[in-house]
Amino acid sequence: MSLSGGAFPASIVPMPKKVTQPTNYINFQDTNFDMWTQQYLPELYEQEVERYGNRTLSAFLRMVGAEMPMTSDQVIWSEQNRLHIAYEGVTRAANVLTVTGNNSVRLNQTVVIADGFTTIKALVVAVSGLTITAVPYESASLNASGLGATGLKMFVYGSEFAKGTSQMVGSIDPQLSTFKNNPIIIKDKFEVNGSDAAQIGWVEVSTEDGTNGYLWYLKAESETRLRFEDYLEMSMVEGVKADAASGVEQANYDGTFPNTQFTGNAGAGVHPIGTEGMFEAIETRGNIWSNFAGAAAPGAGALGDFDEILKQLDKQGAIEENMLFLNRATALDFDDMIAAQAGGGYASTQSASYGLFDNEAEMAMNFGFSGFRRGSYDFYKTDWKYLNDATTRGLTKDIDGVMVPAGTTTVYDQMLGSNIRRPFLHVRYRASESDDRRYKNWITGSVGGAYTSSLDAMEVHFLSERCLVTQAANNFVLFKSTV
Repeated sequence: MSLSGGAFPASIVPMPKKVTQPTNYINFQDTNFDMWTQQYLPELYEQEVERYGNRTLSAFLRMVGAEMPMTSDQVIWSEQNRLHIAYEGVTRAANVLTVTGNNSVRLNQTVVIADGFTTIKALVVAVSGLTITAVPYESASLNASGLGATGLKMFVYGSEFAKGTSQMVGSIDPQLSTFKNNPIIIKDKFEVNGSDAAQIGWVEVSTEDGTNGYLWYLKAESETRLRFEDYLEMSMVEGVKADAASGVEQANYDGTFPNTQFTGNAGAGVHPIGTEGMFEAIETRGNIWSNFAGAAAPGAGALGDFDEILKQLDKQGAIEENMLFLNRATALDFDDMIAAQAGGGYASTQSASYGLFDNEAEMAMNFGFSGFRRGSYDFYKTDWKYLNDATTRGLTKDIDGVMVPAGTTTVYDQMLGSNIRRPFLHVRYRASESDDRRYKNWITGSVGGAYTSSLDAMEVHFLSERCLVTQAANNFVLFKSTV
């Protein structure tokens, strides 16, 4: 039976199946179909256009750190202090030196004292509180040595005793610096009501997590999941602890709260307290470099700035291998700096040892790193998308990059009861035998296979409880921009 006529011209015969035939071909140029095709058949692209490329920002912590469970509300660690005794801001009156803070200098120790122009060596002959009486080896008195009276620097280099004298008086107990951080609870949720779930609309997608194909309403769920995973990392990088007098109340760890201006979204007793992120840890205990390379010509100012950074690393842990995560402008400054040292070429960017990546250059390059060596240090450089993205730090443009020491440090793990080696930067998440809060995901409602409540919707919930541990922050460098 012919189906021609009616709404279709005589030349068109619809087919019951999706089979291409000359008789069911619609010529959109045919004036008989002009109004119908414009009104009812708009041009539709099924595939979603990826106009922003890969939008996810996470992976930084996966590259430089690790994740480990913990059971407490706090993580506490101790870091060693300096081995040797040194003072700045020392003042002098005749042979009497006055230091600030705790005085650990002992009788009969030998010291170096300098004012920037004159350097002398002296023997300590008396100690009382914060005052030290010292006599120089090469002049009659400190006055006669030409040493200044203020802004002196001093360090201990040994001791000297006469024959037949008693042993050293007093001892020095090692002092540890203790730091702590607390986990925060991070949540998100995706919701679709039953009516929208019943209205099927397919979109072909290629998602940032590597999957591709057709998605129905769960396309939005996929994006919520990716956004939440980014928040897990961004919270560890950007987090700050709440001050006691801030709008977000700082809780005491005994469960009490010093202020009452914030009661949370569920009444009294629900109090966000913040957590120390990487940026705050470096700002507090690390090194800050502002306006790397300045406004100099490409490569001209970068090397001098970089050498000053190396001098600061020498004063700290002098960790041989370091990773540079940079925004685009600063990465180009480093490229120009390296090129200038290579006579205008970029060959030197490939000449470094790849010990950080098991001596596999290809693996290093897959991470996007480019290696170079300066002095006794190896550096691996990569762009950090988080600093370039227009919806994160690429918007504020006040962070140019961060230098993270590679390698591990030895710490005592209370859960294992032994010393283990951990990256300087690592994440701790709450977990026990009954509940793992590293990454929780569950569905509630009465739609999409979930039948847990009378709500005519499907709710996909996400939760994590975690904090970042930034150990030996004195070896980190934060590149900031003030221009």
